[in-house]
Amino acid sequence: MASKTNMRVILALTLVHFTGDFYSAFTTPLFPVFVDKLGLSLTQVGVIAGLNRFLAFIVQPSAGYWADRYPSRLFSVGGLILAVIFIPLCGWANGFWSLLTVIALGSVGSSLFHPAVTGMVPAYAGSRAGLSMSIFNTGGTLAFGVGPIFITWYAARFGLGAVPLTMVFGLAVALYIYLTLPPPIAAPVAGGFLATIRQSLGPAWRAIVLIWLVMVLRALTGQSFMTFMPLLFVQEGYSLVTAGGIFALFTIAGTFSGLLAGSLSDRIGPKPVFVFTHGLMTPVLLIFLQLEGRWIYPGALLAGGFVLATLPLGVVMAQALAPRGRSMVASLMMGFAFGLGGLAAPLIGRLADIYSIRTVLTGAAFLPLATVALIAWFPTVPTREAS
Repeated sequence: MASKTNMRVILALTLVHFTGDFYSAFTTPLFPVFVDKLGLSLTQVGVIAGLNRFLAFIVQPSAGYWADRYPSRLFSVGGLILAVIFIPLCGWANGFWSLLTVIALGSVGSSLFHPAVTGMVPAYAGSRAGLSMSIFNTGGTLAFGVGPIFITWYAARFGLGAVPLTMVFGLAVALYIYLTLPPPIAAPVAGGFLATIRQSLGPAWRAIVLIWLVMVLRALTGQSFMTFMPLLFVQEGYSLVTAGGIFALFTIAGTFSGLLAGSLSDRIGPKPVFVFTHGLMTPVLLIFLQLEGRWIYPGALLAGGFVLATLPLGVVMAQALAPRGRSMVASLMMGFAFGLGGLAAPLIGRLADIYSIRTVLTGAAFLPLATVALIAWFPTVPTREAS
């Protein structure tokens, strides 16, 4: 593997990540419009909302397996095309089942391209694996920050029926990626799904399971706040626009903290960065929950920065420990961990109904303390700049 970072390829992979997640971010902010137009029940909304997470939970590890076994641009380009075509078609849905179908197909596309493009990052990162993965992750984080803002403005300005026209941008990106992105660099693996997991992880499987547990708990904390934080602030008297702005600040802060964490990990290794961010995450979140007035905006930036900073680092560590299965490892650290964290959302919501949102988020803020104990057992991964 070359020591020089191929930033052109890294930016192309980041563009795939941004574009796919930009369209994936359309669904949730349009729920009020779907309810009004299609007469959906809250139960049906819950089914649709859980579908993205369920498909990420099921499809991404399988997609990672096939991407490692048969390295091809089909996963990155084909998956992106599915997402940018079918998710905008939600604007033409005329009922629950048609809406569920197009969102399901778009979600499958998202699950296909994620492990493939994430698996390609270390092959072109050179000596800057942490920074490269953070740049790549920034694409997704930024997309989830600006996607909801764009689609709510667009639907309000042009109507829900015009949403399918937004696929033009995504198809143009897909064509550009098809023409410019090189084929994946990988040593194809052989064997069945479980055999491939054992082969890919090798003797590092214990350490990777440990990293994965930390990523799941981080995802549970992050998704609890990102799902219920806007509801909390609306309940407590903030306007919908203000609550959306707080959410955007929380999310976008992760783009900058991820870049900083990735750059630091290249210099001092990912483990110290994990210890610092996860050690301070609980007090930062607890302080954020107590803020009022204008202080809530810098509080959202700080809280989101700490919660999202280590998202790319778990992938970097696992790929360094198991380089033969980069796509599979990426799917486990991002899709599988994210999916499990998301599948807990109904339980978090039920607890919030019983005890209040603020009480449940306060409890979720303490989960990072459990990860600090697990991080202490992380192996030390040599920095590439020092190797």
